[in-house]
Amino acid sequence: MKDDSRKPPMRSAPVLVPMPAERPYTYAVPDDMHVEPGSIVRVPLGPREVAGVVWDTDAGDVDSKKLKPISEVFDCPPIDPETRRFVDWVSAYTLSAPGMVARMLLRAPAAFDPEPWTEGLQRTEAAPDRMTAARARVLDAAHDGLAWTRSGLAHAAGVSSTVIDGLRDQGVFETVMIPPRPVVARPDTDYSKPELSDDQQAVADMLRASVEKGGAGVTLIDGVTGSGKTEVYFEAVAAALDKGRQVLILLPEIALTHAFLERFQDRFGAKPAEWHSDLAPRMRERVWRQVAEGSIRVVAGARSALFLPFNELGLIVIDEEHDPAYKQEDRVTYNARDMAVVRGHIGSFPVVLASATPSIESRVNADQGRYARAVLPARFAEASLPDLKAVDLRRSPPARGGFLSPALLAEVRKTLERKEQSLLFLNRRGYAPLTLCRVCGHRFQCPDCSSWLVEHRFRGQLVCHHCGHHKKRPDACPECGTFDHLVACGPGVERVAEEVVSHFPDARTIVLSSDLLGGVKRLRMELDAIANGEADIVIGTQLVAKGHNFPNMTLVGIVDADLGLANGDPRAAERTFQLLSQVTGRAGRTGKKSLGLLQTYQPDHPVMRAIVSGDAETFYVREIAERERSGLPPFGRLAGIIVSAMTRAEAETHARGIRRAAPPSSDIQVLGPAEAPLALVAGRHRFRLLVHGERRSDMQGYIRALLGAGPKVRGSVRVSVDIDPQSFL
Repeated sequence: MKDDSRKPPMRSAPVLVPMPAERPYTYAVPDDMHVEPGSIVRVPLGPREVAGVVWDTDAGDVDSKKLKPISEVFDCPPIDPETRRFVDWVSAYTLSAPGMVARMLLRAPAAFDPEPWTEGLQRTEAAPDRMTAARARVLDAAHDGLAWTRSGLAHAAGVSSTVIDGLRDQGVFETVMIPPRPVVARPDTDYSKPELSDDQQAVADMLRASVEKGGAGVTLIDGVTGSGKTEVYFEAVAAALDKGRQVLILLPEIALTHAFLERFQDRFGAKPAEWHSDLAPRMRERVWRQVAEGSIRVVAGARSALFLPFNELGLIVIDEEHDPAYKQEDRVTYNARDMAVVRGHIGSFPVVLASATPSIESRVNADQGRYARAVLPARFAEASLPDLKAVDLRRSPPARGGFLSPALLAEVRKTLERKEQSLLFLNRRGYAPLTLCRVCGHRFQCPDCSSWLVEHRFRGQLVCHHCGHHKKRPDACPECGTFDHLVACGPGVERVAEEVVSHFPDARTIVLSSDLLGGVKRLRMELDAIANGEADIVIGTQLVAKGHNFPNMTLVGIVDADLGLANGDPRAAERTFQLLSQVTGRAGRTGKKSLGLLQTYQPDHPVMRAIVSGDAETFYVREIAERERSGLPPFGRLAGIIVSAMTRAEAETHARGIRRAAPPSSDIQVLGPAEAPLALVAGRHRFRLLVHGERRSDMQGYIRALLGAGPKVRGSVRVSVDIDPQSFL
């Protein structure tokens, strides 16, 4: 009988799987299998098999006989050490399970195997037995000696596939295998070098030097709207490509920035690869794979692109770095801007932030020397910024039942007469934020959320913007049964559009909102139509503030400039300043004289004064001083703990239990619990605790101890932690 006692023990490997696991699971590695840290593998997990990543954790002393073996190693480049360190860092910082962060890394499981090669045809030296016009067209199309697919060659030559088959049977073409086609062509850094102004050239030289020098570092490009920030950071992109490195450009709304992709192509002769939620699944898989293999050199993407498997990443650019869209608030809560800075530090490469209205955090980091700051104070080609004026609604109120003041309507009329475009901005979707019965006072509320239903008159529906609940707008009040007495309260963009049409029936009007039927493709078509001058008046939500360039737009009217100030959010003033500055910056970008009007009941509010005067510096000084006095970020630290449950009593009891477990601390305090401003969302009751600490406080360590000492999660209770919250709802 053969003695197996001297056989070496089977090896084991820690594997991080995409589930809420706090640590990697250990698996046996079969003798005929080679794995290394970063290998993407398939492993059994309960009754199913999942993809995971071999991690760096020491598996320790384990009995390999009791371990389940790894099923398969995918033929895929391993996840590089920098990316694995980044996953661990994000997990520790956000207090998220590392498996949930790894889940973002493994979002395209069909891409773990190589793309299949395609069967094709290539011209040989043989000649056909007889020549026909169709065969001549085929040979002419294939004269370059390149490989063609059968259908592609037939289409190019304008013949049927049987003609191709006949030539192949005679040996005129031989069968070859064609490798997968690249998603995008490689960018050419010399394709179309721009002419930069002196200010732009100075900043471009500074960025190029940073990239060529290498090493971690952050540069904030602080430039007014229309100053050419994009063209400047393209020079940093070129420098990174010349060094043989990959580049990631983050954009807040990649699905809507068709113009950005075209500007990139104008500079580099090829578009970057896109990465966002609107990509078709097959394209997502191809982009993921080609990023991992290195054939894609530049990606322009939404925040999730930060977790693509780059192996040669050498530069990250965050455009519109102030935008709240960079904050993810479900599952793993993270701010892509801040995590990008960490990614650059781990990978020892530069990061560029760009904005006309930088976040307070970035400005303070620049003022304190942690970031370099490059200022572009003027628009490109000496185009002037719009003249800005406040319209005091106390003195120039709209007509009864209307929302546009006489002053704003008069300027829209003048703009139409000049055959130029106007933009009316209101950051409120739908027709009206509230519908009620004027007989009994019944208000239409979402049954699953503590919010009113928003009327969407174009669709004939009442919609909840938090959980998506919707119902047909009734003709009668469901409470008292009275017909034709439902009244819309307050304006949304649809109601403003209705008012515009009543005043200017002959004008071509477009409403831009994320509710637009047809999705992203329709939005892109509408944006192109506006840029091409096919609309006279645009009524839009914050979508119009995302860096679009409308050459003929010379008037911007803010319908309700006070809207963002009407809540207790400590970031309200900053957000309002940024949003209104960005919107008014859509006017006059090609040099035409332009005007921005802000309708407000608070013309003396510091935010309004800063925007109208163009004195952004005074606003930043005041807002930074206010944050410092209050110990708010970036001078202090905040974390939110949201406790939710199917019943109010469950949520409140658990939240109070967490509060009672709070360890004593000299530099951290726990506030609450209190009902969240949105106390009910999707049928779940919500209570909120706010943890406030000093800048140097160990917030993560404190919250781990707090939750560890608190009550165990039972029943329908869920607890989520939001480090550095951006929303206080």
